[in-house]
Amino acid sequence: MNTKLKGVLQLLVILLVTAAVCVVAYTGIGGAKRGSARNIRLGLDLAGGVSVTYEATKENPTAQEMKDTVYKMQMRVQNESTEASVYQEGSNRVTVDVPDVDDPQAVLDKLGKAGALEFVLYSNVTVGEDGKTATYDKKDVIIDGSMLKTAEAATQQDSTTGQTENVVKLSFNAKGTKKFKNVTTDHVGEQFSIIYDGEIVSSPVIREAIDGGEAVISGSFDEFSKAEDMASTLRIGALPLELKNIRSNIVGAKLGGDALKTSLIAGAIGLALVIIFMIVMYWIPGVAASLALLFYVGASVLAINGLDVTLTLPGIAGVILAIGMAVDANCIIFTRIREELATGKTVRSAIKIGFEKALSAIIDGNVTTLIAAVVLYIKGSGTVMGFAQTLAIGIILSMFTAIFVTRWILYAFVGLGLDNPKFYGTQKTRKPINFVGNIKKYAIISGCLLLLCIGGLVMNMVKMGQPLNYSLEFLGGSSTSITFTDYQGEGFDASGNASADFKNEVTDVVKTAADVSEAELSDVSGEKTLIVRTTAFTEDQQKKVIAAVEEKYGVSDKSIEVETISASVSNEMRMDAVVAVLIAAVGMLIYIWIRFKNLAFGASSVIALLHDVMVVLMVYAVGSASITVGSTFIACMLTIVGYSINATIVIFDRVRENRKKLGNTDLAEIVNTSITETLSRSFNTSITTLIMVLCLAVLGVDSIRQFAVPMMAGIISGCYSSVCLAGTVWYFMNRSAQKKAKAKKTGSKNKKK
Repeated sequence: MNTKLKGVLQLLVILLVTAAVCVVAYTGIGGAKRGSARNIRLGLDLAGGVSVTYEATKENPTAQEMKDTVYKMQMRVQNESTEASVYQEGSNRVTVDVPDVDDPQAVLDKLGKAGALEFVLYSNVTVGEDGKTATYDKKDVIIDGSMLKTAEAATQQDSTTGQTENVVKLSFNAKGTKKFKNVTTDHVGEQFSIIYDGEIVSSPVIREAIDGGEAVISGSFDEFSKAEDMASTLRIGALPLELKNIRSNIVGAKLGGDALKTSLIAGAIGLALVIIFMIVMYWIPGVAASLALLFYVGASVLAINGLDVTLTLPGIAGVILAIGMAVDANCIIFTRIREELATGKTVRSAIKIGFEKALSAIIDGNVTTLIAAVVLYIKGSGTVMGFAQTLAIGIILSMFTAIFVTRWILYAFVGLGLDNPKFYGTQKTRKPINFVGNIKKYAIISGCLLLLCIGGLVMNMVKMGQPLNYSLEFLGGSSTSITFTDYQGEGFDASGNASADFKNEVTDVVKTAADVSEAELSDVSGEKTLIVRTTAFTEDQQKKVIAAVEEKYGVSDKSIEVETISASVSNEMRMDAVVAVLIAAVGMLIYIWIRFKNLAFGASSVIALLHDVMVVLMVYAVGSASITVGSTFIACMLTIVGYSINATIVIFDRVRENRKKLGNTDLAEIVNTSITETLSRSFNTSITTLIMVLCLAVLGVDSIRQFAVPMMAGIISGCYSSVCLAGTVWYFMNRSAQKKAKAKKTGSKNKKK
């Protein structure tokens, strides 16, 4: 087979596979449309879901009991969806909003279970015919849920029937182990019952003393999933309060019905602009990267769908970051190819060597970000987990497309005869820029940004009593539920669903009457009811809102209900996010230290990362009048952490290479040369990522814009810190070590003389 025919076949296969992936991502497979973008689970912010409100049966529960109940329900609901929302309403109610799941009612029923476990010794036990109820004289509670260490679903063989059965294996803590041993020793031959939420799940006979600190619940699980549900509930612990379901309904998207549509349009336009940019900048390699990028987007949709990930705005942020990293990997490769072409190598040889030299930077940059994604998924909760899932998927796919798909396409082009170096461009040799010598200028710029950040935080404390303009998700506030049964005007369709214009109008009426800047609206499907959540109302604001709504829409005050709601992102969840980021930063530092064999590389990377976080924080502080801090704030910060560390590692990879190649050359010269050689990659990657985010800022709804604007600042800062700060900081950390080494070497030479 001649080379040209082989190239044609190779390119044809790649085009067919890419087309197939994109078609499946758009249309899906079979009647269920599996794999289609339309089948991706969407979060509450983009598509709404089911909302249920529970009420505590206990009269006047304490604030601590309510807080603990909300937190444990947040932990429970994570098993069903990483993007569910739980918050307190009033003094004795808990509301759970669950996004698109297969059986929302089953989920909500499960969440309301008390989850109480007891091992109880009885006297005179008579078990009913159903095997679950009994009459008895209660004797003693052996074990309760507080004595559990862990609970896991498993399977085992029934010793009587020989059949495999589903069970829950329990391990007790030290207190539980000791008590269980003492009781089973003293009551051999007696029967006890394992009771879960008031129902007997099994009643075994104590045959011998049990001192291993373990027990098994069996005989009650016809499906393994039921054993998993019980094990999960037991691990989290029983709810402090008994709850009853008082209402449930379907709610609309928190970010508005247009949020998803405008985000998709912005993403498509951004992707098209990135493709044009890559082709203009890199010619034939740019075409290869564009085809690989289309494959990546289609594969990402299939992966998100296939892994049943719930996609939210933070999830979209993870996808955007991964697209930026996919483009970045190609920029690194193409820069290397051009450098090899400049030495006179053939195109095929330049492609081979270029990929080999780019591999370490691509792997190190992606692995460090993947470490962050894994830690965020394991230690984070809610929004953080959703971001981590999409980011991890994107990183793995972007590495595959850059390392393999782009390479196959380039070789196919060479096989077609497109092997003239002019189609690939050549890397211009630049005189090294003295970045290290400009450290004072960088210090002044970064110092001014820090002062601006501190000034903004202080001004906000003076004006608002808080450093940032926290959103409802962080602070809680007031929920105004308006039922428009008596309303005779336009705004609802025949099914009782409000139009987008009417929703905006109602939101503005509430905001104006209460004189607040932020409001979040959701609609109850088919019930002519809108719920507007705002910052907390005073009694005077509440009266003004009720009066304004009555006057505007002619509804009675009985159709307007105002309740105080807690934050949906609890202090514990925020702390989870902070701890996850800190652990991720330490993990990345350790990885960089090991890979680069120099702690200063890791330390200077983290310093650059903290600088970029500070810049984004400054934008939130200075722009507090129009930018609020909510779950999108967490997503933005996490995105910048990933972007910053990746940008820095590319430069450090070149520093590592040049230290070996240039030997005893002055460190300052090595750093300056390395940064200059990677300058085009730094700018091009920042530009392509900025294009994506800029499209979201220009075309997106206000809530999307509040995420996109700080993101743009973070991307610009990431480019600045990686180019101007990271390498320079590393140089000053290593300068003293180099001086000592030179002095030692000079001393050795003098002794020989």
